[in-house]
Amino acid sequence: MIQIQNISKSFGEQVLLDGASMLVGDHERVGLVGRNGCGKSTLFKMILGQECIDGGSIDIPKKYTLGYLQQHLNFTHATVHEEACSVLKPNEDGWIEEHKVEAILFGLGFDEESMHKSPSLLSGGFQIRLNLAKVLASEPDMLLLDEPTNYLDIVSMRWLSRFLRSWKGEVLLITHDHHFMDEVCTHTVGIHRHKMRKVKGTVEKLRETIAEEEEVAQRTQENEAKKKAQLEQVIERFRYKAAKAAMVQSKIKAAAKLATGERLTHERNLDFSFTEAGFPGKRMLQIKGLTFAYPNGPELITDLTMEVFKGDRIAIIGPNGRGKTTLLNLIANELKPVAGEIAPNPNVQINYFGQTNINRLNLDNTVEEEIASAIVEVSQKSRARGLAGLMMFSGDAALKKVKVLSGGERSRVLLGKILATPCNMLLLDEPTNHLDMESIESLIDALEDYEGTAMVVTHDEELLHAFATRLVVFDGGKCRVFEGTYADFLEKVGWASEKKPGGSESANIKVSNIDVKTDAPTSAPRAKEDRKARADYIAERSKIIKPLEKKLAKLEEDIAKAEALGGELEAKLVTASETGDGAAITAIAKDMDDNKKKVDQLYEDWEKISAELEAAKDKWKL
Repeated sequence: MIQIQNISKSFGEQVLLDGASMLVGDHERVGLVGRNGCGKSTLFKMILGQECIDGGSIDIPKKYTLGYLQQHLNFTHATVHEEACSVLKPNEDGWIEEHKVEAILFGLGFDEESMHKSPSLLSGGFQIRLNLAKVLASEPDMLLLDEPTNYLDIVSMRWLSRFLRSWKGEVLLITHDHHFMDEVCTHTVGIHRHKMRKVKGTVEKLRETIAEEEEVAQRTQENEAKKKAQLEQVIERFRYKAAKAAMVQSKIKAAAKLATGERLTHERNLDFSFTEAGFPGKRMLQIKGLTFAYPNGPELITDLTMEVFKGDRIAIIGPNGRGKTTLLNLIANELKPVAGEIAPNPNVQINYFGQTNINRLNLDNTVEEEIASAIVEVSQKSRARGLAGLMMFSGDAALKKVKVLSGGERSRVLLGKILATPCNMLLLDEPTNHLDMESIESLIDALEDYEGTAMVVTHDEELLHAFATRLVVFDGGKCRVFEGTYADFLEKVGWASEKKPGGSESANIKVSNIDVKTDAPTSAPRAKEDRKARADYIAERSKIIKPLEKKLAKLEEDIAKAEALGGELEAKLVTASETGDGAAITAIAKDMDDNKKKVDQLYEDWEKISAELEAAKDKWKL
């Protein structure tokens, strides 16, 4: 358990945190959200002792271990396998359980061959994955994960989500992937107006809570501003009357305690739309027998044939290194096929957003100049400042040099350049990388409104579910077209690595054995001559089923009460943190810990009884 009490942190005039408090309880998996630059990564550094705190305290129990995903690479062993195993501690029998590391490495996308490579021969992305594997295998009390999905493909992300859901300790997670966070986390904390607000549940639950509190605060502020104005009128009226001096002084003190009249500032969201160029006709391009391999490399695409039509929403999905970006580069005519052809309609106008395109930005240009460089017509160059504003570079921010911008800011500059040019086909390669959650949602909205054709490479499952109606799937060594949504794909086909040899999904979930007391026939007797036997069967079934149903109902009632108590204690903790009452914080934290253990035990009992009930119903079918 970690207690963060009234911490403050500023860099010059930029205030990140001001009297912010939060508690991470036992077994909680907490997602940390907020706009880029609000202080999420800085908070991690303060917890780790890598960054000083301006005020307040962070209390970490003695011998409590933290596991942090380092971007710094320092490998000292000859092979990937040896490097990953170097963090293991012997078990009670003195054995090193290497199988744990191997399961993690396979889950993160390593294969048998790569296990025996030198870490220095891995790509940058797989070196970060190796660091992540070491952190997970070391089994610390708390995992601090800052954007762990940035270097993972969709299959590895799905594995990591399952792994973290079964993690026995605590997790503090930063990720721009809304879907991933909601799947993994039990609680969500938002950094908002330099404070921290924690709720049990999803990102959406946090947003609803903050929105409600903002509305109440705004109404309170407006009411106090009106009351203050009325007091000031009274003060002005009687200011110079000696008989009213005491009353005037009282009103002055009362007015000083009320709102200043300044309205709450609103954090800006990225808000934009793509500009569509007209397209006469239906078919945008044809791909016939497309085959591609890099020199001395494996064949990435083999005999791919498909047609792309106006209005198509196509997602290109699969593990890293299989050819997804290569396919976009071929369509954009930046690469030439080994065999086959891509035949675009002469009226196709393509805009391509990709990581290589971000690297092509002119670092010496200002934001405004770089966006203006994409505008062909001289008379339209003045639009650049407005587009910069849309990308959240308003005022002097539009005059910043590209070379001083972060990765996320450069992504927004490239988006601005794409908005500057009308198109009827968008090619987007990992457009959500480096964007925060709010910006990603704006991107999804813009894609939904765009009436042209869009092809998107992404590992973001939220974007996939919201956007795609057709898929190009790289998996199992093949590249094929799937006609349907991502949900359809998961239901009907699924990822090769998630399947057992028999074809069913392996979610790495341990299923406990269920012991039902009585052996029952496979179903109740139904023939007329077996009426007595059927009545006896139903009576016996009721003896087994009814007590389990009553136990389950009682547990659900107890869980609801315990969770309600948890909410009350959390509210009390926030109040105690705001007043700096250390004794109350300690007492409430202990009550929260006891209640959390009770809730966990209730849920374990509920899962056990629920499983017994399902097994009993399955055996005693009607």
